Amino acid sequence: MAGSANLNVMMKTARKVGRALVKDFGEVEQLQVSTKGPGDFVSRADRQAEETIREDLLAARPSYGFVGEEGKEIEGEDPTRRWIVDPLDGTTNFLHGLPHWAVSIALEHKGQIVAGVVYDPVKDEMFYAEKGQGAWLNESRLRVSGRARLIESIFATGLPFAGRTDLPATLQDLARLLPVCAGVRRFGAASLDLAYVAAGRYDGFWERNLKSWDIAAGLIIVKEAGGMLEPMNPDGDILIDGALICSNEPVFENFAKIIRKGS
Repeated sequence: MAGSANLNVMMKTARKVGRALVKDFGEVEQLQVSTKGPGDFVSRADRQAEETIREDLLAARPSYGFVGEEGKEIEGEDPTRRWIVDPLDGTTNFLHGLPHWAVSIALEHKGQIVAGVVYDPVKDEMFYAEKGQGAWLNESRLRVSGRARLIESIFATGLPFAGRTDLPATLQDLARLLPVCAGVRRFGAASLDLAYVAAGRYDGFWERNLKSWDIAAGLIIVKEAGGMLEPMNPDGDILIDGALICSNEPVFENFAKIIRKGS
């Protein structure tokens, strides 16, 4: 797809940062056995990635705002537009040498996500979408899956860790969903979970307590691939609340009903 100038900037920046992160990722295995460990190294890689993204995006569009995981929000001269960025979604995977992580860049206009890029540099998979232009993986058009039965469907979520308060609700979700579906996966990168729903690899995804930069780009990719996406609380706002349910249309009603029983 021939994208807009904004989308081309986003994709170019994601590829640039992805190449740098792949080089850093290659050093993680050696750092695993050091006495200091890889944590500080990965934190530096994460911060450097966000700095590069911020510099490149604001050089191309100096009037836009910017919010990322690592730094303070920058308010732009144009209050209607801002970049929402996760420079390294799946940091824990990266830290452990697991090749499943991504660069996520979204553009918000007047409170709506109008373009999104989720780039997996290890697999060289570029998921992207613009409002009204469909969703794409590299040069191929994306569509959500066509499965209509929960028992044939695979879902993805995040599993709360380190004392997060949403663990009981998630365990209840799993207790209700696992007996009636084909499986649940936990891969550790919400941006890629959403992209995989758009690609039909998963039939649905849900999670609580996410940040806007985890999901902003993935939201428009799912929507443009024909997926249904709603806040966990029907009256909520996904980017503010960070709790969502999404899937293809045929299974959405039953899937959402199961998840919302615990909300």
